[in-house]
Amino acid sequence: MRSALLTGGVATVATGISVSGGVLSTASPTAAPAVAGDLVDANPSHVSHNAAHAATALSDRSSGVSRSSGDRRAEADRLKQAALSNAGGVARTSVEKINSEDPRELARALMPEYGLKTSEFGCLDRIWTQESKWNVHADNPSSSAYGIPQALPGSKMASAGPDWANSAETQIRWGLGYIQQRYGSACSAWGFKAGHGWY
Repeated sequence: MRSALLTGGVATVATGISVSGGVLSTASPTAAPAVAGDLVDANPSHVSHNAAHAATALSDRSSGVSRSSGDRRAEADRLKQAALSNAGGVARTSVEKINSEDPRELARALMPEYGLKTSEFGCLDRIWTQESKWNVHADNPSSSAYGIPQALPGSKMASAGPDWANSAETQIRWGLGYIQQRYGSACSAWGFKAGHGWY
């Protein structure tokens, strides 16, 4: 029974060495393939010597392999941070004086604030020239439309400010918001008005 156990243990160790030997070997073109029988030795001291040799080879191999040895993320992060913190650029701002007396100039200046292109000011001008001739107090007695954008009813413009009845800026802000929300652009609003007579 004792010899059967010893033989079984040797066979298990030999199989383990054979498998790890195949994984660990850096086979040269002239090396002969290992056969399990070549590794089996009846002497247990030789088996443990072979196992120790295989374990050493495995640890040597794994210590030389590193996924992060070529990792350059830290260097890339440092360079990126340096580039972003470079204060070499000069920011410039300008102030444009708007004549609040002229509602057209005011409307053109406010268009980008509402996501409308100033290049479409001509469309906006056609709408509000036909609707009110840019008159803050333009009133349509038959429909109760009021002001530059001819809000219907005029009191809707109170959402843009309490001075809606007399302020060109408040009326323009409300009108630009309405056009952006309903049509998306001044020229789309003009296209609708040209086809329907209202917007």
